Amino acid sequence: MLVLGLTGSIGMGKSTTARLFSEAGVPVYDADATVHAIYEGEAASLIEAAFPGTTVNGKVDREKLSAKVVHDTAAMKRLEQIVHPLLFNYRQAFLQRAERSGAAVAVVDVPLLFETGGEKSVDAVVVVTTTPELQRERILARGNMTSEKLKAIQARQLPDAEKRRRADFVVDTSHGLDDVRAQIREILAAAAKMPRRRS
Repeated sequence: MLVLGLTGSIGMGKSTTARLFSEAGVPVYDADATVHAIYEGEAASLIEAAFPGTTVNGKVDREKLSAKVVHDTAAMKRLEQIVHPLLFNYRQAFLQRAERSGAAVAVVDVPLLFETGGEKSVDAVVVVTTTPELQRERILARGNMTSEKLKAIQARQLPDAEKRRRADFVVDTSHGLDDVRAQIREILAAAAKMPRRRS
C-alpha cells in the first residue's frame, strides 16, 4: 500500500481535497479530527496538567488552549510533546486497517507534515495550494479568525512556495471541485506506479 501525505497551508482547500480523495474511495486519516477526539478524551487530563485552566467538563477548550500557546513557542512545543505520540498511535492503527482492507493507496491528512518531519513517514507528498487572494478570502470568512491569529498560524507554517517545491504532487484548488477531482485521478494513477519509500 502506498501512503500519500496530504498537506497545505491554512485556507488552501486541504479539507475539501481530503474529502474528494475519500469520495474517490481512498481511506483518509484526518489528523485534525483525531486531535478533536483526543481533546475530548485521553489528552484532556494531560493538557490540563500542563496548562491549568484549559479544560471545561473534562474536555479541552480550544480557545483557552490557543490563547496560552499560540504566541509561545515553548508552550507549543510542550503541547506537541503531549499530542504527537497519541496522534502517531492513531495514525498507525489507521494504516494497519487500510492495509488489511486491501487499499492500494491511503492518504494521511496532516496540516504540519513538513514542519514535524512527517514527510519521512509517507511515500509521496501532495501539497494543496491556491492563489494568495483566494486563501485570504477563505480564511477571513471563518467566523473565529482574526488577522492577528492568522499571522500566528502562518508563522508556524512553511511558506506555500517551499511546500510546493518539496511536493511530489501539487493540487491547485483555484478552479472548482471538478478540476480538483481530475487532479486527484491523475495523482492516483501516478501513485499506482510509484515505489514505496517511507522510512
